[in-house]
Amino acid sequence: MTVLKVEHLTKDYGHNRGVFDVSFSVEKGEVYGFLGPNGAGKTTTIRHIMGFSKPQEGHTYVNGLDSWTNTSEIQKNLGYLPGEIALPESLTGTQFIEMMAKLRGIKDMSRTNYLIEKFELDPSGVMKRMSLGTKRKLAIVTAFMHDPEVLVLDEPTSGLDPIMQNTFIEFIKEEKQRGKTILLSSHIFSEIDATCDRISIIKDGVIISTFVANELRHNERKTFKIEFNIKEEFKNFLEEMEKTKKLNITLVKQHKNQVKIEINDADINNLFDVVSDYDLKFISEIKFTLEDYFMKFYDRNIDSQGVIK
Repeated sequence: MTVLKVEHLTKDYGHNRGVFDVSFSVEKGEVYGFLGPNGAGKTTTIRHIMGFSKPQEGHTYVNGLDSWTNTSEIQKNLGYLPGEIALPESLTGTQFIEMMAKLRGIKDMSRTNYLIEKFELDPSGVMKRMSLGTKRKLAIVTAFMHDPEVLVLDEPTSGLDPIMQNTFIEFIKEEKQRGKTILLSSHIFSEIDATCDRISIIKDGVIISTFVANELRHNERKTFKIEFNIKEEFKNFLEEMEKTKKLNITLVKQHKNQVKIEINDADINNLFDVVSDYDLKFISEIKFTLEDYFMKFYDRNIDSQGVIK
């Protein structure tokens, strides 16, 4: 059953900004990753799903209801976590939670208390003086306190420390096990890779690739790095491969006596048969990652934490 549907969505802000003919759907119980750097069009798409913005062309639907014409009905059973958090600064966190509980008609606060404890939130302070991380945790609690069936998350771990980022990822896995339908928009590879069933990559407002996450993780094309103990063995190997073409060498590092080999999964035995005749220092597989796949489409820098810059 399709829960979220984006159909030929276009919103052109000029100067190549906006989203252009974006289409995808999220099935019930699925975690769908929306991957791209800041400014790629993720938040614009989400704002249309939430009914905050009217499409120039196309439609967005939640549970079969048009987002623009049925906003209030849709949001009754939807949890939304925005990338930019704006909270009423004069209230304490506790007052804000109480206000949101009243607006949603929540009588039983056990779910809310569970979330407060899980994310180690102290809501007693005035929001004006809260750190970004505390505000993010408060937003998480209030987004999920009514236990919605549909979750729309825009850069959900922005401002959280690494421990809380991991806590959030585990929470999303728990919600998935409970059958929730989740759209997770992010520019952080680890949280997309750890949680998502399918992934779309968006660039300049256009979806350029959509794929099943497990198919990428179990890619049939394998890459191996091989280093030879002595230079002579290394040279002999290169000469043999030049003559026989038995293996596909994709990179040669002369100063390290190293090569990279790309091979199909079904031909791995052939690789080991060939290299068994040589004196090797090591042979190791280089895992193909979501980051590797993403970089085929983007000329971007990735920091040491796996975040798109």
